[in-house]
Amino acid sequence: MKHPVYFLGAGPGDPELLTRKAERLLATCSTVYAPPLYDQAFDELLADKKLLVPFDYYFSDLLEMLAEQSQNSPVTFLIPGDLTFYSPFQALVDALGEQAIVVPGVGAANAASALLKKTLDLPGVCSRAVLASPRTLGDGPQAPTMRDLAAPGVSLLIYMNNIPLCELVAQLRSGYLQNVPIVLAHRVGLPDQELIIGTLDDIVGKVGDRDLFNLNSPDRRPALTLILVGESLTGEADPSWWDYRRDHIWKFRDCKGE
Repeated sequence: MKHPVYFLGAGPGDPELLTRKAERLLATCSTVYAPPLYDQAFDELLADKKLLVPFDYYFSDLLEMLAEQSQNSPVTFLIPGDLTFYSPFQALVDALGEQAIVVPGVGAANAASALLKKTLDLPGVCSRAVLASPRTLGDGPQAPTMRDLAAPGVSLLIYMNNIPLCELVAQLRSGYLQNVPIVLAHRVGLPDQELIIGTLDDIVGKVGDRDLFNLNSPDRRPALTLILVGESLTGEADPSWWDYRRDHIWKFRDCKGE
């Protein structure tokens, strides 16, 4: 009988953000597939495991290996973030069917929001959050651009950016029609994590010649830099909102409330 293949949301790279369930399941596995950097960040939890990089194998070869490995014990994939957005592991989950067990993790947007201590939607400031990647928007004449997604009142979360920063900022400026805050959350969850905080007017100068998106690198893998844009990044919550909800919503949840 084959053992399960676990797809464990490993957060953005900080082992302390691993859920208790994921840590418990990881301990039962002798073989772990982990992307580069995660084998270092999770070294204490992976000390007695056979480690493999999933991207080193073709899909069919990977399925054959999993069929053999799962005969002996459960197998784990450490998933950056989780399977919620832009995960390359969905085809594996589909192919494995009932054998695949998915455990959610902390996404990069959640981790970045926590570092900023800011909610990404804020009443009266930002009414919606949009997640997008220029890599997946397409390049045809009818394909949308970041300009089309950016607008006042939108918190825009840009994954896997492959547009030069100066060009991206120009598109965002055209969509927002104003100088809004922007944050480059670089390698969030890893020991050298960094938040570069600025506005559309000054972020290019703050980044300088740093290649945060691997645009000039022979390494074609997406860089670990999430972009957050919008008024919510520096917006202040109205304290009266709390009292309004206390009087009109929350107190009615307590059957003893007056």
